[in-house]
Amino acid sequence: MAEDNKFTELKSTLIKAKQPGADDAAKADNKRDAKGRAYATGRRKESVARVWIKPGSGKITVNGRDETVYFARPVLRMILRQPLIAAGRDGQFDVVVTVNGGGLSGQAGAVRHGISRALVNYEPTLRPVLKPGGFLTRDPRAVERKKYGRPKARRSFQFSKR
Repeated sequence: MAEDNKFTELKSTLIKAKQPGADDAAKADNKRDAKGRAYATGRRKESVARVWIKPGSGKITVNGRDETVYFARPVLRMILRQPLIAAGRDGQFDVVVTVNGGGLSGQAGAVRHGISRALVNYEPTLRPVLKPGGFLTRDPRAVERKKYGRPKARRSFQFSKR
């Protein structure tokens, strides 16, 4: 009888541990700073983006400029907004980004990665939505190094038989 009591007690504590409670909410708040912003770093190729999000009208500022000015191509702006649209939070957060290194395409990918991570830091319940879309995974692809004895990474010098 005493063993059954211990078993049910252990089972109930395990169930309580699995359920999100006040402890999880406190941890989520710890990811925000004193101003209520969530911070994250995103990377892609040689680019590094530092991203802060806070509730607002949906304005995205990149290196002190509006997103339409910094990322003039519509495809790059679409890449930026993908995690917000997937999470159903487009137009609900103001995003402030500082990004450096690499080209525009790599920078857009870095900002997307940073926004995704910042959304999860702000609202941990969005993780199951963003993870299957691949937004939280850092894209490991980078430029292949040049090898000696070749003009580029894989290209060989022209071969002449005679």
